[in-house]
Amino acid sequence: MKLAAVSVDLDEISQYHAIHGLPSPDNAIRQAIHQKALPRLGRLFAEKGVQATFFVIGAEIGVSAETDERLKGLRKAGHEIANHTLSHPYNLTRLPFDEMRREVEEGAGRIASLVGRKPIGFRAPGYTVTDEFLDLLRDQGYRYDSSVFPCPFYYSAKAAVMAGMRIRGRKSRSILDRPSVLLASTDPYRIGRPYWKKGNGMAELPIGVSGPLRLPFIGTSVLLSGEWLFDFLATAMMERPFVNLELHGMDLADAETDGLTHLAKHQPDLRLPLEHKERRLAALFDRLKERGFEFVTLADAAERLLPDTSGSPS
Repeated sequence: MKLAAVSVDLDEISQYHAIHGLPSPDNAIRQAIHQKALPRLGRLFAEKGVQATFFVIGAEIGVSAETDERLKGLRKAGHEIANHTLSHPYNLTRLPFDEMRREVEEGAGRIASLVGRKPIGFRAPGYTVTDEFLDLLRDQGYRYDSSVFPCPFYYSAKAAVMAGMRIRGRKSRSILDRPSVLLASTDPYRIGRPYWKKGNGMAELPIGVSGPLRLPFIGTSVLLSGEWLFDFLATAMMERPFVNLELHGMDLADAETDGLTHLAKHQPDLRLPLEHKERRLAALFDRLKERGFEFVTLADAAERLLPDTSGSPS
């Protein structure tokens, strides 16, 4: 059984401004990801037969009738709509408990009101979770989490970028996880105590890393890699029985046509031609199918790989 799960974090432009320490974006590009990039992803997935998981920020629901209809259409097409909190606070796990709970509950409530089904999957902003927060998800009835990213390269790069911003007088709203996350399994596991150890709790589907060096296998690395490195990452990743490819809506954004040229100097992927990004993802999906991988949602992957997710952390 070889499964591939493709997920998309639908972070909007305001989230990228927050990461890079920039002022709030203009209203004209407020929902550029949902209005411009999301239709491209939907078309690509339909063309390649990919059933994906979309992690939706609850506050984006109700902003535009067009966006709401698009999300409902994705659900009707068989894609999973999962929870990415109400407002995407990067410091989610440092908020008071009641605030954390509100972010989860209200995000889920808005999703349920839109698509008629309460989400059973969760991804944290910035991939950061704690034992306390995962207990909250379990108590809310979630079947799986997909936030753990045990990638030394990503961790060190993020730390370096945040330090560089501080030196230049800009402050990112992102936070750095504890380095102990790097000890977590790279394969799906049931959460123990602490959460990076295996136990009997809720299912964890870690963000994809490739090879013994645990190199990042996410949209950014897939798109920015040259041909040799892309081939190396993909080949190493496909040696495993489960591929968890995490994308962002930004991965199919276009700087010129989407009004995002101001972000291109901060977001390297925006400097790539849209055609290159679409071709690279299409080629990766084709390659996965050729290697015998079946595309499933993360909820399906959790059910098939870790069917008993009803226990409690141990």
